[in-house]
Amino acid sequence: MIQVENTLVHEDIIKEYFVCNLNACKGACCVQGNAGAPLENNEREILEEIYPKIKPYLTEKGIQAIEKDGTYVVDFEGDYTTTCVDGDQECAYTVFENGTALCGIERAWKDGVIDFRKPISCHLYPIRITKYPEFDILNYDRWNICSAACSHGSELKVSIHQFLKEPLIRKYGQAWYDELEEQIAMR
Repeated sequence: MIQVENTLVHEDIIKEYFVCNLNACKGACCVQGNAGAPLENNEREILEEIYPKIKPYLTEKGIQAIEKDGTYVVDFEGDYTTTCVDGDQECAYTVFENGTALCGIERAWKDGVIDFRKPISCHLYPIRITKYPEFDILNYDRWNICSAACSHGSELKVSIHQFLKEPLIRKYGQAWYDELEEQIAMR
């Protein structure tokens, strides 16, 4: 583990290669799994607030799930997550383009309709954060649906932390990321 401010970063995040390859996986992380995307406390309020603006971007079944269950739900572990459709597999905010699953929230953000890009857990994937009162632990969540991303990252020689530079800065700030880079350089 590498300590950066109040975080512990698993070494796999700097050693393993990863670059999303949507042509290969077709956005499988948006439509597979056992729950929706984990949400930060402030993101629940954001989803409620932006829902009317992003609704036109969503699929009919996503809208139905959100209007039935809400803009977020409590999962089987008691955590807040995005609402899902299709038996808790597909995120209700998923949209499809040429057979690839994408984020309807991010689509609205790209169009300038909202200023919230998407839940940070989605933006940071495959990093998952375990929160403790005094610190966060950042781990690499290995999932077979991302094997093409691992191969693609290896070909490009891009580590997880490099691929996720923007969301890591979004979450922890530029100074945090700079310190991570300094810690890596000292190894």
